[in-house]
Amino acid sequence: MNEWSARPLNEVYAAIFIVPTSWEVPQSIVVKIRDGQVANPPIHAAIGVSLAGEQDVLGLWAGTCGVGAKFWMSVLTDIRNRGVKDSLFLVCDGPKWQPEMMSNVWSLATVQTCVIHLIRNTFKLASKQHCDGTKRAIKPIHSAPNPTAARAALDEFTELWGTRYGAIVRLWEIAREEFIPFLDYDLEIRRVICSTNAIESLNARYRRAVRARGHFPTEQAALKCLYLVTRSLNPTGAGRARWTIR
Repeated sequence: MNEWSARPLNEVYAAIFIVPTSWEVPQSIVVKIRDGQVANPPIHAAIGVSLAGEQDVLGLWAGTCGVGAKFWMSVLTDIRNRGVKDSLFLVCDGPKWQPEMMSNVWSLATVQTCVIHLIRNTFKLASKQHCDGTKRAIKPIHSAPNPTAARAALDEFTELWGTRYGAIVRLWEIAREEFIPFLDYDLEIRRVICSTNAIESLNARYRRAVRARGHFPTEQAALKCLYLVTRSLNPTGAGRARWTIR
């Protein structure tokens, strides 16, 4: 496991997916460590998509209950020190500081936040009776052919629903800079970089293994369990799965 965690990585990835834990985005794996008293540290994974179209689990990192920018900077630095010089896209979803932090590590990469979660958060702010109406008004924004059309669609949404749902308008205005990059690309590329579902799918496998075992005696034991789950995805140990449908 230690050799796998320190193995050299590709110099360039088509995309790297990373999702931090926060009160808004609790998508990490939380394990129960029974060492004197029960603790619940999160364990995070990062996924890279190689230029050959293969998914690669880059590593597993154990954090604390209050992980922040310093922890994630150490994770990104670890990935960079293992040979990753650049990535075309950095797909993330989490605290506001994350896109800026990722840009500092790989300055030429395009940082894209999860569009799917942005849409979900929109519906959380809308009442049930107006859900269909807001859905129809929001769709032209995230399906626009270019940023100019997206801006016009957002202005139209503001005119229709801005008085009643000013919070939704503010949500999209704040997220605009990290939302619009994917509008510059074809639909096939948009489907790949518009969401962090790749990590959520991997985490679902991890959760089944953790839930079946309950408590772990040490943090190392929990990491070994998740490492073996990763090995089960692919015998090479990289957790590769070819993105054939994409």
